[in-house]
Amino acid sequence: ATRTKSADVERADSGIGQMPARKWRSRASETLSSLQAWEAHRPCTDCGERDLPVETDVQNCNQRRADLCEKCHKRRTERKESVLEFVNTEASYGEDLRIIKEEFYLPMQAAGLLSQEQLQGIFSNIQELIDLNENFLEILQEEIDQAFDQGDDDLMTVCIGEIFLEFVNMLPAFQTYCLQQSSSVNMLNALEKEKELLRIFLNVSQNDNTALRRMNLRSFLMAPLQRVTKYPLLLSRIIKATTEYHPDHSSLREAKSRIESHLEHINMKTKQEGNTWTLRSFRQDSKKKREVINIEMRETALKTVGWLREETRFVMEGSLQLAQPPDGQWVKKGSKTLKFQNMQVLLLVNMKRVSESSLESAEPGPVKDAVLVLIRDKNNGKFHLLREPLRLSNCIVSTDPDCDDTFELIEIRREAFVFRDSDRARTHHWFRQIRRYSRELGSWKKRRNALPNIMISTPHTRP
Repeated sequence: ATRTKSADVERADSGIGQMPARKWRSRASETLSSLQAWEAHRPCTDCGERDLPVETDVQNCNQRRADLCEKCHKRRTERKESVLEFVNTEASYGEDLRIIKEEFYLPMQAAGLLSQEQLQGIFSNIQELIDLNENFLEILQEEIDQAFDQGDDDLMTVCIGEIFLEFVNMLPAFQTYCLQQSSSVNMLNALEKEKELLRIFLNVSQNDNTALRRMNLRSFLMAPLQRVTKYPLLLSRIIKATTEYHPDHSSLREAKSRIESHLEHINMKTKQEGNTWTLRSFRQDSKKKREVINIEMRETALKTVGWLREETRFVMEGSLQLAQPPDGQWVKKGSKTLKFQNMQVLLLVNMKRVSESSLESAEPGPVKDAVLVLIRDKNNGKFHLLREPLRLSNCIVSTDPDCDDTFELIEIRREAFVFRDSDRARTHHWFRQIRRYSRELGSWKKRRNALPNIMISTPHTRP
């Protein structure tokens, strides 16, 4: 009775009568019903559709999962499984590489079964592949662990495509191994027939070493080939389960295109060397064909300049028209008087990385050198250099307002070249990039910068 009396007094003091109180309860009930109705038809956080189930099991499904429609929930599950499959198979591949080294290479080397040259011929660049796999797998595992630590159970924050593109330098290492595979197997077969101790060692290892899983050395040596040809399939599965607006979608597609282009290039090189075996064949559209040509040109350029691949950056590459004017008066006569020829041009920059490891995503250091490689169009299936690379430290680049569709590059004390692109804007872009590195590296830069000081300190006498 006392509680009721004090409640009545409280209600009277608040100034809210019985009628307004009933209206307020009715309005609150309507608002609650509206919220429940919206909750029942709330949009999916992934696709925005409103086909979510009305009943949500709070105990078995967290709020993030409850905000997904059935289709997106299934797609997230498929994406998570595909990402984990990519990482787990990379770990298994790495284990096979370590078996090659620890169970075959090192014992054969320690026992003196083969010379170092013979070991190199059989195992090729297996150590390089091991190092690449360890670094690649470490970054992948860190991304997985970080996603789980942040509560991302679906691994939506893991970007396999971006990580793959950061480690794109591992593709040339696969190419080196694949191109030597045929000669490696032939050498192993010949040495096994010739050396009885080698034959005994391989037989005992296969039958008694449990780590080998009853597999012989030839089966393990196929692991890099099997792995590189499986990348497109694994990336395709992740792409299929990744929405178009996911931040990794474009990187996944680019990564898949890059690996397929490299596989086509390996097939092409294999045929050129007369080998009968080829890697898995892929549909070759015009874009992939251009990328294969670009890979071949980059290899030619790198072989010519002799730089390390990890310290080399390809700033620009593409087709340009080139002319060599007979004298310096061509501007007055106009570019129409020049005879242009089509040329493939690559602008390469040699940059020393701050980090000792070339695989770490560290910022590149200062520019050490920059060259312009001029390659003639393909003749008889091969690229040929027009001349030795143009070192931009010995060049001066200029343009003239009267001929804004061209730019001139003068190699000090040697030759002069006039370049142009079919697109005027791209011609200007080429000019700005080449001029930038010629200014950074040119030895005449010091004299040019000193000129204003000389002019200032020089006394001027006027009559």
